[in-house]
Order: sequence, then structure tokens, then C-alpha cells
Amino acid sequence: MAWIALLLAGLLETVWALLMKKSAGLTLPLPTFLALIAMAASVWLLSQAMRSLPLGTAYSVWTGIGAAGAFVTGILLLGEAASPPRFLAAAMILAGVVILAVTEPG
Repeated sequence: MAWIALLLAGLLETVWALLMKKSAGLTLPLPTFLALIAMAASVWLLSQAMRSLPLGTAYSVWTGIGAAGAFVTGILLLGEAASPPRFLAAAMILAGVVILAVTEPG
């Protein structure tokens, strides 16, 4: 159950990052409000995952999912650059997340 909470927390991190971008520096009320809700839900789910997962693993996986998700979201929804070095960097982040997940003791 902790891993499901962590996955959802990471996905919500991507959501709030996108909404913050859409909020124009937190000046537009609706995306700002939705970003804060997604942020609170993401942190709450992370805290639930940390009840049984080590801090380093949980936090690293959470930020990795958020970073990779923001990268993909930026390309697909915002038209951001999709260069080979950026894809390599995202792949390295995901590789780190996978290694942390599969080497988790217990």
C-alpha cells in the first residue's frame, strides 16, 4: 500500500507543478487553488508512504516521479524542448527511481 501511495503522491507532484506553471506565478485564482490542493494531497500521500518506507527511498522516488512527470508533461502539454540530452537526463532519473524501488529492503 505504501508504494501505491508513493506513486500517487509522485503523480500529484506532476499535477501541481503543471498547475503552478498555469497559474502565472500564482496570480490566477483557479489554477493556484488547484495547485495548492494537489500539493497538499501529494505531501499527505508521501507522509503515508513514509510510515513504512525509508525516508531516502520515499523522498527520492517521489521527487524522481515528479521530475520525470514534469519533463514529459512539459513536452507533451506545453511544447517544451525535447532534445536528446534532456531525454538522457530523464532516463537517468527514472533509472535511479527504479534502482531505489527494486533494492528496497523488506
